[in-house]
Amino acid sequence: MTAWMTDLSPRKTLPRLDESLLTHLPPFSKLEKREIRTILDQATSRRYNEGVAIFDEGAPAERFFMLLDGYVRVVRVTPTGEQVTALHIPAGQLLGIAKAIGRVTYPATAMTATESIVLSWPTRLWDGFVADYDGFATETYKTVGDRMGEIHNRVMEMATQQVEQRVANALLRLINQTGRKVSDGIEIDFPITRQDLSELTATTLHTASRLLSAWEKKGLVQSKRKRIKVLNPHALVVISQPKSDL
Repeated sequence: MTAWMTDLSPRKTLPRLDESLLTHLPPFSKLEKREIRTILDQATSRRYNEGVAIFDEGAPAERFFMLLDGYVRVVRVTPTGEQVTALHIPAGQLLGIAKAIGRVTYPATAMTATESIVLSWPTRLWDGFVADYDGFATETYKTVGDRMGEIHNRVMEMATQQVEQRVANALLRLINQTGRKVSDGIEIDFPITRQDLSELTATTLHTASRLLSAWEKKGLVQSKRKRIKVLNPHALVVISQPKSDL
């Protein structure tokens, strides 16, 4: 059994939250303040430490969630027991929305990549949210569509691209979704190891490490202490493109 499945660290319940926390988030942006207050009053809010499973793959989907702060890795376990990172989810998005895809269990594990603040509601409230709250259903199904599209693109990358193209595309995707501008480049805004990158790109730790080390020597990236910084995004874009036969 893996360490994250046995993590029993405490999950801290937070005090009553203000309506302003949800007003700018797409699933709730069309709602009036009183509607958001009703939604918040039905929610449970918790702070999770880094590396904690919010819910596990295959478990009954008893709640759905909104990530208020932090980052989450969506992890699946293959039939051979390997752990594969399918997606990274940034703050401001719903997760654990099994009901939206007609499931009664969670299709993957949601693991905190950083300390995170999460709201959750019982799944029995889902149909009421969809019926009663303007924009909730539209934004939820847009989120599902976007994630399915990203997973489809990942599958296509694995089927058609060389390893260095996949790793370059993964880094470009991460800085686009979660990048933070720093003085000499763009840093992925959560801890990510070379092992995480290998899982994200369906390659070995050795290969991911070899590529990052080579790119560091060329001044394209910087990798240290669970942090990856892209110093030359254009060079990664060039690497990510299919090679011409001409």
